[in-house]
Amino acid sequence: MISGIIPLNKPVGMTSFDCVSRIRHLYNQKRVGHSGTLDPNVNGVLPICLGYATKLVDNLMATGKIYQGAITLGFATTTEDLDGTIIATDFDFKPLTDQQINNGFQHFLGDTIQIPPMYSAVKVKGRRLYDYARHGETVERPRRQIKITNFQQRCASWIDPISKTQTIYFTVHCSKGTYVRTLAVDFGKYFGVPAVMTQLTRMMSGGFTLAETVTLEELEQAAQTGQLAEKIQPLGRALQGLPIRELTASQFERVQHGGFLDARELASQKPILVLRYNNEDRATYHLDQSKQQYRPEKMFRLN
Repeated sequence: MISGIIPLNKPVGMTSFDCVSRIRHLYNQKRVGHSGTLDPNVNGVLPICLGYATKLVDNLMATGKIYQGAITLGFATTTEDLDGTIIATDFDFKPLTDQQINNGFQHFLGDTIQIPPMYSAVKVKGRRLYDYARHGETVERPRRQIKITNFQQRCASWIDPISKTQTIYFTVHCSKGTYVRTLAVDFGKYFGVPAVMTQLTRMMSGGFTLAETVTLEELEQAAQTGQLAEKIQPLGRALQGLPIRELTASQFERVQHGGFLDARELASQKPILVLRYNNEDRATYHLDQSKQQYRPEKMFRLN
């Protein structure tokens, strides 16, 4: 079984599941998953996990994400992006100045509560929100806490004299679970103007930048030349920042059987440790503070 992470540059027009299916076929492997769904009309960094790395999807998703995109003021849609039906318009608003735009972005910095859009994959009572939306049903949506650490304009906005809309180009650094299209709509609401997200690219996710990604076309070419393995990043990329302990042969034997390790023998009080043997990450162990023992959390290659 092949294990590792493929930092994919997901193209516009494909679902995240479509990308997983394509990679399953290319690598002839069933154990494949992605971290952090991207909508079909969004492109950019989508880490795909293979083999043991699928156990680290949560680790990858826990890291912050960076997006670049565009908010257009003047109309709103059912889906909060260009895939939906227009539900509100206002083409008589006064275009925002750079100062107003920057003040608006500052308003959203820090911890805040966000309600996910109806057209999203969030589950409520066992059904996806988009399923309720497609059947014309309403349901109370769960509130979620998100964090915006950076939200700024990346170039001058564009005022279209024909459509009488204003498009604002932004970069945002946000926590997992953030719906950027909802952020775009909320930005418009802050100024009392209907808004929609008109473009979005994920620039970083799971510690991978857009510059590190590979395309599906590159993977298909690699398959033809027998170089697919070279496109895989080690699963350790999902463990960056965690302290590492090299195991002795006897310690690794205990780990192979799910045994506990004494905190003193590992000379650590860190909450989580990456255990490595023969230059390969084998497991993560967490500290049971009361018993001063490290116990299994996630197990990888143990042979």
